[in-house]
Amino acid sequence: MLVGGTAGAQLLMVLASPLLTRLYTPDDFGLLAVYAGLLSVLVVIASLRYELAIPLPESDQDAASVVVLSLLAVLGVTLLATIIVLLAGEPIAAALGVPKLADVFWLLPFGVLLGGSYKVFNYWAIRTKQFSTIAGTRLYQALVTLAIQLLGAKAGGVSLLVGQAGGQGVGSITLARAALRRPEFRRWRWRDVWHSAKRYRHFPLFSTWGGFFNSVGQQLPPLLFAALFSASAAGLYALAHRVLAMPMSIVGQAVGSVFFANAAEAYREGRLGPLVSSVHEKLAKIAMPPTLILIISGPELFSLVFGEQWRNAGEFARWMAPWLYMVFITSPLSTLFSVLEKQVQGMLFQLGLLLVRVVAIAVGAWRGELMLAVILFATVSALYWVGFLAWITLITGNAPRMILSPTASALVVSLAVVFPLWLGTHWPILSWAWWLSVAATTILILIHYWRLFRKAY
Repeated sequence: MLVGGTAGAQLLMVLASPLLTRLYTPDDFGLLAVYAGLLSVLVVIASLRYELAIPLPESDQDAASVVVLSLLAVLGVTLLATIIVLLAGEPIAAALGVPKLADVFWLLPFGVLLGGSYKVFNYWAIRTKQFSTIAGTRLYQALVTLAIQLLGAKAGGVSLLVGQAGGQGVGSITLARAALRRPEFRRWRWRDVWHSAKRYRHFPLFSTWGGFFNSVGQQLPPLLFAALFSASAAGLYALAHRVLAMPMSIVGQAVGSVFFANAAEAYREGRLGPLVSSVHEKLAKIAMPPTLILIISGPELFSLVFGEQWRNAGEFARWMAPWLYMVFITSPLSTLFSVLEKQVQGMLFQLGLLLVRVVAIAVGAWRGELMLAVILFATVSALYWVGFLAWITLITGNAPRMILSPTASALVVSLAVVFPLWLGTHWPILSWAWWLSVAATTILILIHYWRLFRKAY
């Protein structure tokens, strides 16, 4: 239910992208990328990661105290963001290479409040397994975001930012109304909130830094590309990442939410290893075909769908595809840092990932080559997530074949599925041969996913 609802919402965003790329310029998307990057970093730490502890207490009353604690943290971070914007908004916008952002920087604390609140109530919904409610909010978010961005195109790039923040507002209000009807939120006490703050203090002490490093690492490319190259470069990367990460990550996030809701129980009962192995196998079979498609024909597909000015975004996508494949199959499992209460290891992992990404982009900037920066960034990120998957295999007691066997099986099947596209791309015998190869690969992919669906249900 969660996968279907959230995937439907993101499908709307993907389908609207060809229209948005014709209404807005790469510079406009660069403005959105910088704003979204800053917002994502602040939203991740807005509740000091206390929201991750919401599914853990045995009683709902204790969990409600954690919700209240998380919301208080969100208010504090929102206030801090407001002060920063008022005192240093213009210098920050200038340093990031997007001076236009200074005029709408007030949207940043507004987005932090809405986005942070959404994360808190989202984890309460995960605890109570209200997955249909979560899926509904994702759909509402997509509809509101697109409505604002499409109708406000004449206002320029600012409409992209307003749509981004407005969509969060819809989801936050919907989840909050569903949660606050519960009697637990009428019986919370300051003493219980203080007890929760001490009981789960490792989350702000370690998980906050881990989440911060992870978010900075994810948002680093558009911010640095805007500052070191141009807003247009950030926009090209943002579109490539949006198209690649959105459909993949939405399924990964949905699976991660359900996995997190069940992993703690599985760990207590000694069946965490089989659960991890099963999740990894399913994700590998889902993600492999689109990864190979982007590697084979990324530039051609991007220029066809979004317009010729976005062909370089397709070149970015070609190199980013293996990295995002690894993120897709491993990020849902990263909740094990919380389940196993290994927040220190999670923090160190994210810090290391951030450092290698900074070095990769710095080398590309030093050489003055944008494409080199993208290639190095994607390569080191992919290799780092391979190491994380090996660590997960070891710590959950699975054999190495847990990684190799599902990956090899998915690769063989996917190579057969995308072979017509490869043939049409590299051997264009006739002018319509590429279109025929696209049609053949599309049919084979639909058959592949239909078989996965039938096996699951």
